[in-house]
Amino acid sequence: MVQKLGTLTETASQTGGPYVHIGCIPTFAGLPGVYPEDLGLSPIADGAKGEVITITGSIYDGTGWAMRDAMFESWQADGAGRYPDQLGADPAVNGFCRFAADKDSGEFTLRTIKPGAVKGHDGRMMAPHISVWIVARGINIGLHTRIYFEDEDNSADPLLARIEQRPRVETLIAKRIAAGQYRFDIRLQGPGETVFLDI
Repeated sequence: MVQKLGTLTETASQTGGPYVHIGCIPTFAGLPGVYPEDLGLSPIADGAKGEVITITGSIYDGTGWAMRDAMFESWQADGAGRYPDQLGADPAVNGFCRFAADKDSGEFTLRTIKPGAVKGHDGRMMAPHISVWIVARGINIGLHTRIYFEDEDNSADPLLARIEQRPRVETLIAKRIAAGQYRFDIRLQGPGETVFLDI
């Protein structure tokens, strides 16, 4: 006799493991032809308005090891601070990108347009930023964080203002290393641990 269940139980959490690349970015995983092209190859198309920038970095685990199996998704506004569904948004900026850390070095690269300041739902302006979601081995639930820029005025950003431990704000700031080039490293734990967002 089948037992009747009055409620459903939550499925156990699992780490992303190697399959996240196969399912989400199969060409990167060495399986070309699954899709015409992997979803989210670039957040911008030719002709996107604004400053083209490149952000490089690595994600480090608690031992200081650069994780070579991390996958990232990013979401951002265009150069004027508008998202794709907003009036006047740049049609050459879809804002979404899915990318992975290099299999050998663990370094990731994101080539995009530097986003403009974004008006929040409450009318306050958010400093230019890129939202990032991270999955990898040992991460049961994807981690959310943001990338801000050291050469922008971040002083009035409402999210940064809520971080009580002020030195930790620096973990969300990409450092400018050359014209149009930034460095942003992510640390999962230990000294310099990146601020992650509960969203």
